[in-house]
Amino acid sequence: MNDKNIEQLDQLVEILNSEILEFKTDNNNSVHPYDISEQLLKLRDIDEDEYSKMLKRIPSALLAEVLSEMPDIVQEEISDHISTKKIVAITSSMDTDDAADFIQNISEDNEELAQEILESFDDEDKELLEQLISYNDDEAGAYMQTELFSAREDEKIGDAIKRLKELKEIGEVDNIWHCHITDKRGVYLGSVGLEELIIFEHDMKFSDVPSDKLRNYNVSHKADLKEVVDMVTNYNLSSLPVVDNRNRLIGRITSDDVYDIIQDSATEQIYNMAGVNDEAEQEESMYQIGKSRAIWLGVNLLTAIAASIVIGMFDATIQSLVALAVLMPIVASMGGNAGTQTLTVTVRQMALGDIENEDAKKTIIKEVIISLVNGLLFAGVIGVIAYLWFKLPLLGLVIAMSMVINLISAGFFGAVIPLTLQKLKIDPAIGSTVLLTTVTDVVGFFSFLGLATLILL
Repeated sequence: MNDKNIEQLDQLVEILNSEILEFKTDNNNSVHPYDISEQLLKLRDIDEDEYSKMLKRIPSALLAEVLSEMPDIVQEEISDHISTKKIVAITSSMDTDDAADFIQNISEDNEELAQEILESFDDEDKELLEQLISYNDDEAGAYMQTELFSAREDEKIGDAIKRLKELKEIGEVDNIWHCHITDKRGVYLGSVGLEELIIFEHDMKFSDVPSDKLRNYNVSHKADLKEVVDMVTNYNLSSLPVVDNRNRLIGRITSDDVYDIIQDSATEQIYNMAGVNDEAEQEESMYQIGKSRAIWLGVNLLTAIAASIVIGMFDATIQSLVALAVLMPIVASMGGNAGTQTLTVTVRQMALGDIENEDAKKTIIKEVIISLVNGLLFAGVIGVIAYLWFKLPLLGLVIAMSMVINLISAGFFGAVIPLTLQKLKIDPAIGSTVLLTTVTDVVGFFSFLGLATLILL
C-alpha cells in the first residue's frame, strides 16, 4: 500500500469513527446512512481487513440502515466480515422490504445462513418475510413494506394520532405521510394525508372524513412494476398502498423504492442496448463478466460475417472500382446511426408506455418518413462529395441512391424490430442493436454494391 492509500485509509477510518460516535450520542441521528455507506465502500476497496473491523464496530441499528444503501454484492458477502449473531440483529432492525431483499441477497452466497436468519424470527414475522421473498422481481409485492400507519373507519382521529406518536417513539414506523383507512375486515377504503388529518376535530371518526379529502390510489400485490411506476409518477404519490386479492391493505410502496425501480430499469435498458447483461456486470468475477459479454460478441461476430458474405458477393465489382471500397463504410455508418436513433427512441417510448399496439403502425410510418427526409438530404450531400472526389457522376448517383435505401430501411427496421420483439414477449432492448446493425450493414452493402454493378460496370 503506497503512502497516498495509507493517508486515505487513515482519513476514512477517522471519518467513520466520528460518524459512529455522532450516531451514538446524537438523539436526532443527523448522520445519514448513505454517507456512511459511501465511506465504507471506499474503505472496502483500499483495505478489506480494516473494512471488516469497521463493520464490527458499527452498531447493528445503524448498520441495518447502512447496508440497505449498499449494493447487492456487498450484502451477499456480509457473512465474510461479521458474525451470524450480528447479521440476525441487523436483519431484525430493517424494514420488512429491506430485510426480505437482504435475506435474498445472502441466500445467493449462503443458503444455510439465509435460512438460519429466517428461523430466528417468530412465526408471524417469518411467514411475512417468506411471503415477501416469494414475489417475483417484477411484482409490486417484491418492493412492498408492511410498516405503515392505518386506522379503522370507526376509530377516532385523536386516538389514531396518539397511537402514531407512540409508534414513532418506539421506532415502529418512519416516513409516514398518510393514514390508510380500512373497514373492520381490513379492506382498504382510502387514505388521508397527515397534513389534512391534523385540521380535523379529534373526536371525529375516520368514517366522517369528507370524500374530497380522501385519495384512493392503490395497487394489487401482484401488479406489474410498470403499473406501480406509472401511478407514482403520474399522480405524484409519496407512497402507494398495496392490497391483496380481497382488497385488504397489506403494505405500501414508498417513493424511494420507486426511484430505485426506475433507476434499475434504466440501467438494464442501457446495458441491454449495448448487449451487456446488467446482472452479470454486478459480479466481481472478471470471468463471469467476460463470459456474459463474450456471448453477445459471438452473436455480433456471426452478423458481421453475414455482412462480409454480402461484400464477398461483389468482390469483382470492388476490384474494378477501388473507390467503392473507400465509400462503403459511409453508407453502413449512416444507416447504423440512423437506425440506432430510431431504435433508441422507440424502445424508450415503449418503456414509458407511450407506444401501445394500436400506435405501432403510426410509429413505423413516422420513422420511415423521417428517415426518408434525412436520406434525401444526405444523399444529395454525399452524392456531390463523391462526384467531386472521384470525378465520376454516376458514382455520386449510386451512393446517393444507396444512402436513401439504407436510411429508409434503418428507420423501418429500427421501429419494427423492437415492436416485433415485444409481440414475441422478448425484452425489446435485448438483441435489438445486434439485429439492427446486421440489417443496416447488409442492406447498405448490398444496395451500394448492387447498384454499382448495375450502373457502373
